[in-house]
Amino acid sequence: MKLLYNANIHTLDSSNPRASAILIANGRIIAIGDKDKLESLAHGKVERFDIKGKTILPGLTDAHIHMQYYSLGLSKVDCETKTKEECLRRVGERAKITKPGEWVLGHGWQQNDWDGEFPTASELDAIVPNNPVYLTAKSLHAAWANTSALKLANITDDTPNPKDGVVHRDSNGKATGIVLESAMALVDAAVPEPTLGELEAAMEKAQSVLWRMGITGIHDFDRRDSFMALQSLHAKDKLKLRVCKNIPVESVQQANELGLRTGFGDEWLWVGSVKAFMDGALGPRTAAMFQPYENEPENKGILNMDGEELFEHARKAADVGLSMTVHAIGDRANHEVLDAFEQLREYETQNSLPHLRHRIEHVQVIHPDDAPRLAKLNVIASMQPIHAISDMFAADRYWGARADLSYAWRTQLDYGATLAFGSDAPVESPNPFLGLHAAVTRQRTDGSPSAEGWRPEQKLTLVEALSGYTFGAAFASNAENRLGKLAENYLADLIVLDADPFEIPPDELLKMDVKSVMIDGEWMLYE
Repeated sequence: MKLLYNANIHTLDSSNPRASAILIANGRIIAIGDKDKLESLAHGKVERFDIKGKTILPGLTDAHIHMQYYSLGLSKVDCETKTKEECLRRVGERAKITKPGEWVLGHGWQQNDWDGEFPTASELDAIVPNNPVYLTAKSLHAAWANTSALKLANITDDTPNPKDGVVHRDSNGKATGIVLESAMALVDAAVPEPTLGELEAAMEKAQSVLWRMGITGIHDFDRRDSFMALQSLHAKDKLKLRVCKNIPVESVQQANELGLRTGFGDEWLWVGSVKAFMDGALGPRTAAMFQPYENEPENKGILNMDGEELFEHARKAADVGLSMTVHAIGDRANHEVLDAFEQLREYETQNSLPHLRHRIEHVQVIHPDDAPRLAKLNVIASMQPIHAISDMFAADRYWGARADLSYAWRTQLDYGATLAFGSDAPVESPNPFLGLHAAVTRQRTDGSPSAEGWRPEQKLTLVEALSGYTFGAAFASNAENRLGKLAENYLADLIVLDADPFEIPPDELLKMDVKSVMIDGEWMLYE
């Protein structure tokens, strides 16, 4: 048994919101209250930990992360820079310590943070002539390659655009080095794949990085290799995060044939939903819109499928008890998903199937007529507060007045939808305290765009925002009976903070220090 006492505990349990001590055994919470009461319940060997007045919260869950991409990205060039020149400098420095012919990989650039124009292969060629270079954009919906990388990917000026993708070309029809959406796969196929062992090692390292941020659980959105590595870590007792694993829509037929269902697994690793992509992203302006992007009369983005096609995938999933989770950023994409989910709810009822917990990932801009429909259909709004901070100026520039309902957490909460919060890492930092700051201030770290924040009517209270990383994330993964709060019989996943987030100015959330982390009743970090 472990007894943690002299603590400032926010349980996030409405029936018992505050406590000063917690008793733990066999990975679960035995009781929570004050030290004297818990001492009377303790028996056998008891380890006592004086928390010295520090604050304890439930462990936080990132409800949308790409664990494989994030883990491997920790060793890539950080391209999230204020200027293109700085990005190029970093790539050049990495190339100096890379053997000729080996790939230089990076992530995080965003042309909207530079001059608004896509960069070119020739700019990379000038600094890295002897290595293929491949740099994924912050959105993961675009990439920048040099000429060497394009050659290895067999991309020429005459390469046709793949379905749902674009090989970007200049006014003379020359390939520029930018690939969008599914065209990225052409270069991806030329980059050497990490071995399973290399991926496991990267993930194991990433776990400790996530603990330092207060993360004890994740919902993973990567594919087969990620699932295999997670299973291997689990089999070796090295998986020390709670993982809800989503599976790609192209596997829905195999999942149907196997009879795989949502929730299958254990308390460490379990099956979540079938993940589909409806559209692209704001950064490369491929999110599917009803009306064209501002000042781009021919561009309404890319719609990967309509609601009818999505319903056919969803029906196969529902037949075996698999829920759906769908990437939708533009207002047209969200509309099509909601139409499909409305049809799916009717199908579930007509066939006496359970009404599963379906999700929309991102919900970044929504038409006013569609805003109430998530709550009406009991669809979870799985959103990433930190996206608003990165995208606010681009949203204003490319969506104009439509941005009134972009990153609209308050609107969804007021209509009655459940919010689940994450980061979309490596698109953004997975640090949940950055997300909490974004949710309650709608400001960047420098205070821009104003003291009131961007679209301030969409701000949340801290307890509402925290719920997105605790109860909301647990509910979205069918784990609310064991995760999301500190209560009797719940899993002993908690974090110890150097300050009480409810008692500090919001800006101090940006530098919150996670002192200790417990998962399954064991200290992963302890100070």
